[in-house]
Amino acid sequence: LNGLIERLDYINDGDPATDTDLGATCIWLMPIAESPSYHGYDVVDYYTVDQEYGTNDDFKRLVEAAHARGIRVILDLVLNHTSSEHPWFQAAARDPDSPYRDWYLWSNDHPGYSGPWGEPAWHRSPYRDEYYYGIFWSGMPDLNYRNPAVTEEAQKISAFWLREMGVDGFRLDAIKHLIENGRVQENTPETHAWLRDYRDYLEEIKPEAWTVGEIFGANPITLRNYYPDQLDSYFVFNVGEQIIASANGGTALSFVIAAQQTDQALPYQRYAPFLTNHDQNRTMTVLREDVGRAKIAATALLTLPGLPFIYYGEEIGMIGAKPDEDIRTPMQWSDADGAGFTTGRPWRAPQRNYAEVNVAAQDDDPESLLNLYRRLIRLHTSEPALAQGTFTALKSSNITVGAYLRQHEDSAVLVALNFGVAPAENITLSLEQGPLTPGEYALESLLGDLEAPRLTVDESGAIAGYTLPSLAPQTGYVFRLVR
Repeated sequence: LNGLIERLDYINDGDPATDTDLGATCIWLMPIAESPSYHGYDVVDYYTVDQEYGTNDDFKRLVEAAHARGIRVILDLVLNHTSSEHPWFQAAARDPDSPYRDWYLWSNDHPGYSGPWGEPAWHRSPYRDEYYYGIFWSGMPDLNYRNPAVTEEAQKISAFWLREMGVDGFRLDAIKHLIENGRVQENTPETHAWLRDYRDYLEEIKPEAWTVGEIFGANPITLRNYYPDQLDSYFVFNVGEQIIASANGGTALSFVIAAQQTDQALPYQRYAPFLTNHDQNRTMTVLREDVGRAKIAATALLTLPGLPFIYYGEEIGMIGAKPDEDIRTPMQWSDADGAGFTTGRPWRAPQRNYAEVNVAAQDDDPESLLNLYRRLIRLHTSEPALAQGTFTALKSSNITVGAYLRQHEDSAVLVALNFGVAPAENITLSLEQGPLTPGEYALESLLGDLEAPRLTVDESGAIAGYTLPSLAPQTGYVFRLVR
C-alpha cells in the first residue's frame, strides 16, 4: 500500500494541466483483507488489512492521498464466501452447536448435484461425516444469507470500510451466487431481494457509495434485472471480447454489433466495459503481442459509453497467460531488477519482456501505447460526448472500419476505427436517421492525424455517403463536430 501511494501520481497527479499521468479518476483494489492466499478471495478477517500489503493505517493514508488527487477508491468486497480457515467456519465445522453453525450450508448426505460449471459444489467436512456448500472450491465455503445474522455482519463489514476506512464503494465479487435455491445457484429472486435491502443500507451509511457487480456470463436481460435498485453498475464481458476479436480478425463488425446491442439493452451509462481482467489471459497476450492491435482495441474501449476499466499494465502492453499468478505479475516500471517494482525479490517474477515493455521505455515516446492511453483517458473524461454521450452506429462501406456518433447536449463526436492491417481508402459512412441537428459540420481532429471533409446532416437526421479519404491501419480517429 505504501508503494501504491508513491505511484499515485502515475495514475493521476491531481493537476488537470499536466499530461504525464493517466488521468484516471478511480482505482479498484482486489481483496486486501487478511487471507491465507495470495489473491485474497478467501478472507479470514474482514476488518484487517493483510499484513503483506501493510496496515489499516497505511490504507487510510492511501485513501487520503488518492482523494487529494481526485482519485476515488473502491474495494473488492467478498461477501459470497469466506476462507475455510476463517474462525467462523472452523467453529461451525467442529461444533454443530456453535452459534456460527447456521452461517454456512450443511448436508448430512451429498445432495447429488454440482456447481454451475460442473465443478464440485458440496465438499466433505474434514471434521465430521457431512458436507458443506462452496461453489468455487472447498477452501471457500459459501455463507448462508438466509440467516439474518450473516446479513447483519455483511452490513457491519460494509459500514466499517465505508465509514472508518474511507472507501468510496465496492466491486461485489461473485454477487450473482449470493443466495442459492437448491440447484439454481445464480441470479435467484432471493439474491435480488437481498441486494435491494443492501442497497438501501448503503444509502443510509454513505449515500454516495458506488457499487459495481461481477455477474460473469450474464446476458443483457439478466444484467438489467440488477438495476436500478440493487447495483449502480455492472461489468459487461462481451464487449471486450468482441473488441479483441475485431482487433485480432481485422474486421469491425462483431465489435460494432456488440457495442450497439449492449447500449440498446442496458440502462444508459450503467455498464462497465473492459478488455480483460485479473481472471483472463492478458489483452496483449490474446492479441499475440501486436502493438497495433492493442492500440485499436484501446481506442475502441475508451470511445464507448459506460465506465471503462483498465487492468493495470494493460496501458503498457504487459503480457501474461494463466495460471492466474502469471496474469497478476508485478507492474513493469523500468528495466531494473524486479522491473522497478521492488528492490527486493518480487512475489512473482516479472514477465520475460519487462526490460523492453515498461513505463520508463514508453514514457517519453509520443507514439507509445502508454501515451495513447493517456490521450484516450483524457478525451473520455473531458469531452462531454465521450464521457456521457449516446451511441449511434454508422454503416460503413468497408468491413475493416467501424464508426459511430457520440452525442451529449451540444457536444458531438464522430469515431472511426480501422481494425485492418492495410489503409482503408475512401470509406463511406451512412445513417438513415440520427441524433444530430440538421446542417453542416466541420470536423475538428481530437485523435488521429487526418483532415476530414465537412459532414452534412439532412432534415431527417440522416447522413448519406459521407466519405473519409484514408484511414491508417489499426488506427482510431475522433473528430469533434462543429456547426
